[in-house]
Amino acid sequence: QVQLVESGGGSVQAGGSLNISCVISGSIYTSGCMGWWRQGPSEERDVVARFMTGDRIHYTDSVKGRFTIFRDNAKNTLYLQMNNLKPEDTGMYYCAADRRIRTSCPQRFNYWGRGTQVTVSS
Repeated sequence: QVQLVESGGGSVQAGGSLNISCVISGSIYTSGCMGWWRQGPSEERDVVARFMTGDRIHYTDSVKGRFTIFRDNAKNTLYLQMNNLKPEDTGMYYCAADRRIRTSCPQRFNYWGRGTQVTVSS
């Protein structure tokens, strides 16, 4: 059974840092296809950072240089270290994962956590 559980969200002031995590249970973790999405107030859910095929990493432009995605295979856990947070980073952060299609990570993921809220005040 696939389960994704996020934690670590909270409220911080602009310029602060947070590290959010996602425990991924089930064999899906070994696919390496996983990432973080964000949904702000009245916004669509958009990718923040994700692992691509071949372990390449994609970051959305607005977080480059400030956020780092990484994982701890011993703990089946995905992380997102967020530094120099800005009010526009506010939103619900979702962890997502999926199995490979042959050798590639799919463009869209089918397995999602319930999210963890990040609020950045100015």
